[in-house]
Amino acid sequence: MIELKTPITDEDINKLKVGDTVEISGYILCGRDAVLPKVLKMIENGTAGELGIDLNGQVIFHTAVSPAGVGPTSSNKLEIESSIEPLSAAGIKLHLGKGELHPETISALDKHNSVYAVIPPVTALLGSKTSEEKVVAFPELGMEALHMIMVDKYPAIIASAHGKSIYSQEDQG
Repeated sequence: MIELKTPITDEDINKLKVGDTVEISGYILCGRDAVLPKVLKMIENGTAGELGIDLNGQVIFHTAVSPAGVGPTSSNKLEIESSIEPLSAAGIKLHLGKGELHPETISALDKHNSVYAVIPPVTALLGSKTSEEKVVAFPELGMEALHMIMVDKYPAIIASAHGKSIYSQEDQG
C-alpha cells in the first residue's frame, strides 16, 4: 500500500505504476459533470484563483457529495473525461473515479505527469460475490422487481443494533 498525502508532488507521481494500491490523505476536491465545465471556464478565463485553492498537486474525485455519502461516478462521461487534460495541465495530479478512459486521455495524463485511479464501486465487489439471481415477483419492475440472489461472503457492517447506531453517539432507544 502506497500512502499519498496532498498536495501530491511530481516525485510522488513518478513512483506510481499501474496496479499499485494507494491510500490518499489530505484535502481533495470533489466534482463531476455539472461543475467541471465551470472550473474549466475559470481556468480558461484566468480566474481559477478566485476558487481560493491551489490546483497544483491537488486530487479531484469524480463524485457528488450528498447526505448519502460519496461514491465514484463514471469518469468517461464526456463532461468529466474532457476535463482531465485541461485540469492536469492546470496542476491536478490525481483523478479519482471509475471506468475506462480513452487512449487519448491516458496519453494526456502522461503528458502532464498526472495519474488516474479507480475507486471500485461497492457493486463491483458485491457482484463478484453473487453467484445466482432470479426474479421472485413483479418482473414488470425490471431491476426494481423482487429478486433472490445467492451470495458468498458479502461484507457488511451492522449499523444499528440494541438501540445504538454507528451514526450517532447517543442511544436511539
